[in-house]
Amino acid sequence: MDKAQQASEKVAPQTLEEALALLARRDAELAALRDVQQQWVHAVSHDLRAPLRHVLAFNPLIAELLQQAAPNADDLQEACSFLQTMDQSAKRMAAMFDGLLLLSRAARQPLQWQAVDLQAMLQRLQVQLQARNPGHNIEWRLPATAVVVQGDAQLLEQALTAALSNAVKFSHQQIQAQIVVMVEEVSGAMQISVCDNGAGFDGSRADRLFGIFQRMHRDSEFEGVGTGLALIQGICQRHGGQARIEAQLGQGCTLRLSWPQSVSFLSQ
Repeated sequence: MDKAQQASEKVAPQTLEEALALLARRDAELAALRDVQQQWVHAVSHDLRAPLRHVLAFNPLIAELLQQAAPNADDLQEACSFLQTMDQSAKRMAAMFDGLLLLSRAARQPLQWQAVDLQAMLQRLQVQLQARNPGHNIEWRLPATAVVVQGDAQLLEQALTAALSNAVKFSHQQIQAQIVVMVEEVSGAMQISVCDNGAGFDGSRADRLFGIFQRMHRDSEFEGVGTGLALIQGICQRHGGQARIEAQLGQGCTLRLSWPQSVSFLSQ
């Protein structure tokens, strides 16, 4: 918690609404931390074992092949194949650890509340992502109206970067990719919707995707380790919101981020 927020919360709430808002914020942060902790235990005890098994299992096989007095060409080729699998597994483990570290930081760093120009942030991220994918023909549709929301700017940018990066990645096979970002006010809160016309997936299994290392596609189809949506959900929950995703196989998907903080739509 940052010093400004700590100072403000040392003063007793003056109204019932202020007290309820403070309790809701505290409950949301505690729930998010508990959820991340449970997911971490499962990820470390189960998901990380798969690439580790490859590294441990192939090492003695390679040693056995190379201990021969004169390994033939087939043995050397098989050893090289094992080494390649071990290399891929080690790189995957490194990426998984990087993802866990990012999740941990997002769950634990103090919230720095401030007014955030959402439209400007989205435009900046569009430029960055398009520059990283120069051969990807993307039609972007971003909010035409300036939007200001209260929240942690760094965490909000991380969530939007993950959401837009997913949209870019999963629409990469489209001749004309389309990424649409909409911002709506719903009952005094903000909802950000990121829509794409990409690969999509079986929508009946959408809820599981917000778990750590959960994916719908094979590594050979789309890269990644499955921490982006978990990061988005964690950041939304820390702000008292939620994320949900809707999709159909081959027809793209829509990711919705609720952000129940004060929001202002400014006229141009």
